[in-house]
Parts: sequence; C-alpha cells; structure tokens
Amino acid sequence: MYFIGYIIIGLLAGFIAGKIMRGGGFGVLLNLLIGVVGGILGGWLFALFGIAVSGLWGSFVTSVIGAVLLLWIASLFNRPQSDKDVSSNI
Repeated sequence: MYFIGYIIIGLLAGFIAGKIMRGGGFGVLLNLLIGVVGGILGGWLFALFGIAVSGLWGSFVTSVIGAVLLLWIASLFNRPQSDKDVSSNI
C-alpha cells in the first residue's frame, strides 16, 4: 500500500519539479517519470547526508528536491546545439 503512495508522491513531485525548472522540463509524462526516480534519488541523498525525514510532507519535499536535481542533471546533457554548430554540419 505504501508503494502506491510513494508512486503518487513521485508523480506529483515530478509535476512540481517540471514547473520549478523553467525550461528544464521534458514534457509532462517524462517529468512524472523523473519525479518517481527523483524521489528515490532524493531519499538516497538525504540518507547520505544523515537527514531524516518522516511523514507525507517529508517524503514529498524529498521527492521534489530529488526530481529538481535529476531534471537539472538531465538538462546538462540535453543542451540544444547553437545555430553555428548546426550549419557547419550541412
């Protein structure tokens, strides 16, 4: 039962993270998926730094922070090429 709750929290966190990362989102569906994975990443990072969270709001904040971090990392690899780079390939 808790698993479904964490999935829902991750989906909401992905949606919120997509809104926070203006221009860093990848569309609603992928942002939702990133939210679920970001929840896992956030939980791992918080545990790594010894930060204990509990309850629904703690899980939600952890998921949003993880999703924002994951969207930021993903945006580093998804930079559009400049016009100069594209025209040199023609």
